[in-house]
Amino acid sequence: MQNLAEHLQQGSKIRIPALGIFQVSARAARTGRNPATGEPIQIKASKKIAFRPAKELKEAI
Repeated sequence: MQNLAEHLQQGSKIRIPALGIFQVSARAARTGRNPATGEPIQIKASKKIAFRPAKELKEAI
């Protein structure tokens, strides 16, 4: 698992045959709302791990 995290930190795509692709995508800073008060808040930029399932996985389900 640690090896996968290191590759993702470097910006590499990780392809696992018959499963899918893991990659890091950037989320821009944006304005959101506090659901309790409705007050606008700033949400900072961040990164997230995105997963795209392989065709074989989609067809199996």
